[in-house]
Amino acid sequence: MSDLRNPLQRARGLGSAKSGANHWWMQRMTAVALVVLGIWFVITLLSLMHADFATAHATLAKPWNAVLMIAFTTSMFWHAQLGLQVVIEDYVHTRWLEVSLMVLVKLLAVLFALACALAVLRVALGA
Repeated sequence: MSDLRNPLQRARGLGSAKSGANHWWMQRMTAVALVVLGIWFVITLLSLMHADFATAHATLAKPWNAVLMIAFTTSMFWHAQLGLQVVIEDYVHTRWLEVSLMVLVKLLAVLFALACALAVLRVALGA
């Protein structure tokens, strides 16, 4: 039997399980956020280059700086988790090890993002 479908119709059933595009977009969105927030972070660090601890503490305690720092660390750990997920999916071929590493990476990303957010909030709220 010959297949009467055109090549585009044959190809539409191939590829990802309709979830790869979301992962790709999230990686790009976190990358764009990291570029913008990274510029803010570098400018802030350069402005604090010769400052003392009290000045650095007061700078991070400002509401906008605290919010931007939390956004920066959260997007950084989210982007790292997405990137490590791709590496694990591509290079780890033992299913139980792949699943274990994926769970570990996601758990560590959430744990470290929460630890960073807590540290920033403690500085910002004066605790």
